[in-house]
Amino acid sequence: MNLKIVVRGVMATAVKDIKIYYKKPPVFIFGLILPTFLFFAFFVGRQLDMEKYYPGFLAMALFFTASSVGPLIIPWEKQAGTFERLLSLPVSIPILVLGDTIAGAGFGLIISLVIFAAGALLLPFPITLMAVVAIPLLFILGNLCFAALGVLLSSPAGPVPSNIMMLAALVRFPLIFISGIFVPLAEMTGTARIVTMLSPLTYLVDGFNHALGNGGALPLVLDLLMLMIFTVVFLLTANYILKRKSLKGL
Repeated sequence: MNLKIVVRGVMATAVKDIKIYYKKPPVFIFGLILPTFLFFAFFVGRQLDMEKYYPGFLAMALFFTASSVGPLIIPWEKQAGTFERLLSLPVSIPILVLGDTIAGAGFGLIISLVIFAAGALLLPFPITLMAVVAIPLLFILGNLCFAALGVLLSSPAGPVPSNIMMLAALVRFPLIFISGIFVPLAEMTGTARIVTMLSPLTYLVDGFNHALGNGGALPLVLDLLMLMIFTVVFLLTANYILKRKSLKGL
């Protein structure tokens, strides 16, 4: 397929998703309100060192916002009957997957950058060469990774958005508790540490710890590499599932 057509298809899909799904109530509930309540529940009134735990909270906010758009798109479009109509255009399933991912990553990037700017004003962090290089890469890779996760979660969906939102909650909530947000990765040992390494969110939290001067438990290069690997795995798996379902007429 012509590269120009691919790029146009991806961008058209992303723009369509931005116009339609950024305004949906579930996106605000799961992407904005829920992380805010979690922050107040775990941090306010507990005399915790905010400089120590802020990188984890920033990663959690990015995780929820970036993965909040993707689970809505495919089931909502199947319910409206527009999913098959999109595939009848010069748009393939890989193009739809990439477009949906970019739309989710854009929403996560906007919100997480606002949170980062507010945190930088309240908790000044040292400006180092590592921070200048690592922070943009972490924001880009983190948002793409978790937006791709959101699309993957929606790929087995039928035409009932509420079902996939429950599935997304069942996946996302355990991840935040095993990813070094509330218990630092350096303090984990044994089985807990092994389980933590299976979560993509772990590598974003550790990367932000590096970038914001707290020191990470893993090499920063490994954090970035694992985020890229998880992104590719999520995209390929979502593409495979959607192709299998389309062949079956689902």
